[in-house]
Amino acid sequence: MAVARRLASCLLSSSLSASSPRSLTSLFRGDQSRASASEVLRRFSTAAAVEEHITPPVDVQHTQLLINGQFVDAASGKTFPTLDPRTGDVIACVAEGDAEDINRAVAAARKAFDEGPWPRMTAYERSRILLRFADLMEKHNDEIAALETWDNGKPYEQSANIEVPMLIRLMRYYAGWADKIHGLVVPADGPHHVQVLHEPIGVVGQIIPWNFPLLMFGWKIGPALACGNTIVLKTAEQTPLSALYVSKLLHEAGLPEGVLNIISGFGPTAGAALASHMEVDKLAFTGSTPTGKIILELASRSNLKPVTLELGGKSPMIIMDDADVDQAVELAHFALFFNQGQCCCAGSRTFVHERVYDEFVEKAKARALKRIVGDPFRQGVEQGPQIDEDQFRKILGYIKSGTDSGATLIAGGDRLGSKGYFIQPTVFADVKDEMKIAREEIFGPVQSILKFSDLNEVIRRANASHYGLAAGIFSNNMDTVNTLMRALRAGSVFVNCFDVFDAAIPFGGYKMSGHGRDKGMDSLKNYSQIKAVVTALKNPAWL
Repeated sequence: MAVARRLASCLLSSSLSASSPRSLTSLFRGDQSRASASEVLRRFSTAAAVEEHITPPVDVQHTQLLINGQFVDAASGKTFPTLDPRTGDVIACVAEGDAEDINRAVAAARKAFDEGPWPRMTAYERSRILLRFADLMEKHNDEIAALETWDNGKPYEQSANIEVPMLIRLMRYYAGWADKIHGLVVPADGPHHVQVLHEPIGVVGQIIPWNFPLLMFGWKIGPALACGNTIVLKTAEQTPLSALYVSKLLHEAGLPEGVLNIISGFGPTAGAALASHMEVDKLAFTGSTPTGKIILELASRSNLKPVTLELGGKSPMIIMDDADVDQAVELAHFALFFNQGQCCCAGSRTFVHERVYDEFVEKAKARALKRIVGDPFRQGVEQGPQIDEDQFRKILGYIKSGTDSGATLIAGGDRLGSKGYFIQPTVFADVKDEMKIAREEIFGPVQSILKFSDLNEVIRRANASHYGLAAGIFSNNMDTVNTLMRALRAGSVFVNCFDVFDAAIPFGGYKMSGHGRDKGMDSLKNYSQIKAVVTALKNPAWL
C-alpha cells in the first residue's frame, strides 16, 4: 500500500489530471488513454511476492524542468511518476512539460542564441566548458550510474563501467572538435574572393529514447554544443532522471543559461510541440520508425526544419561455417541480449550456416540458460528488467507469436518471477523469414536463429528488410568478410565483434532505420549551416 499511497500523492498533486504512468502511455499513441486514480491505486496495491531488492545508492535531486538555467515546475503544475522497473514502484514524481513549457524553453534557447554569449564565445572557451563537464561527470560517475540503473533497469556494472565512461569520453571528443570546425576559401573562376563558412544552425530540438538515456543525451548534445547551437531536449517519459542530473553538472561547468533546456514529458504533448515549433531550426530524434515518420511530418508541416532520424532495426548476425562455434555463440548472444535486448541495432536475426547450425543451436540454448537475470544492482547480474509494462507485454506477445507460427522454443519463453518486468532469456530455433519474430523489431531478450546454406542466399535474406541499421559477420575468411561487408545494406557492419560505439565511429541507418549520423565528425554536419560568401575583387594580385 505504500506504493499506492506514493502514486496517489503524485496524482493528486497533479489535480488528478496528470498523464498516466509510463506503463500506460506510449509516444504519440493515438488514444492517449488516461487511468483514473482509483484504477492506478488498485493496480499498484496488489503487488505479488516481494523479492529483496538493493536500495539504490543515490538520491533523486532533480525532478523539475530545466529552463533558462533554472529548475522550474511545469506551467500546468502537473507531474507524472517515473517507475522502478524492478518492482513497478514509484521512484519520484517528475514535472510534466507540455506545449506551454516547450514554448518557454524555445524562447530561452532563442534568446541564448540570438543575444547570449554561447555562439559568440571563442570555440576554445566552449571546449573548456565541455571538458570541465566531463571532469565533473567523472567525479560523480557512480551516482550518475546508480540513477541510470534505477530509472532504466540496466545492470549497474554496465552503467558504471561502460556507459558513463563512454559519455565522458564522448564529451571530451566533442570538446576537441569545438575549435577545429572551420570553413575554407574556394578558388573562383573570376575576380572574386569566395569563403565557405560553417555556422551554428540555431535552436535545436532533440528527442531521445529510454533505452540508453545518458548515451543518447550525449550523442545529441555533444555535436550540437560543439558547433555553438542552443538546445531544447525532451527526455523519454520512462527515464527522465539522469539527464536532469548531468545537465546540472554541465551548468556547474560554466554553460550559460538558456543554452541547454530539458523538458520531461510525453510525446503527444511535449514531443509534438517541439517537432512542430516554428522557432526550432533543427530537429534530431532517436526512437521507433513509426514515431520517426510522425516527427518528420510535423517538422515538414511547420517550418520545414531539417531532421535527422535514428530509428529501428532488425539487424542480421551472420555466422559462417568457418567460425569457432563457441566464440560465435558468445558473440551472437551478446549482440542480441545486451541491454535486455533493448538496443536498436541488436543482432536480432541470427543467421547460421547449415554446417554448424545444430551445434550452434545447442550451445546458444545452453548460454541463454546460464544468463544471470535479477536485480541490476547485484554484482554479476547480466540482465535486469525490461523498461516498463508496455514493453514487457509486447515482448511476451512476440514470444507467443513465435510459438504460434511454428518456431521451436528452446529456451525461456515466459516472465521471470512475479514482480517487476523481468523476462527469461528466450531463444527460438527453426525461424523462417516470414515469421513475425523475424520481421519486426521485438526490442527484448528474444533470439531468433535462422539456417542458411550459401553466401548469396544469406545476403539476399539479410537485406530483405525495411531496416538497415546494423549487421554482424563472424568469419575468419577475409574474402567472405569483404563480400558481405560491401553487400549488406546497413549503416554499421561489425566484423567478429558487435556493439562497438567509440566516439569517433558514425552511427546511423539505411532505409527505414533513418537518415543522418550520430557520433564522429559526420554528426557535426547535422548542426551546421553552410554559407557561401562571394566578394568582388578589384585588381587582385592573384586569383
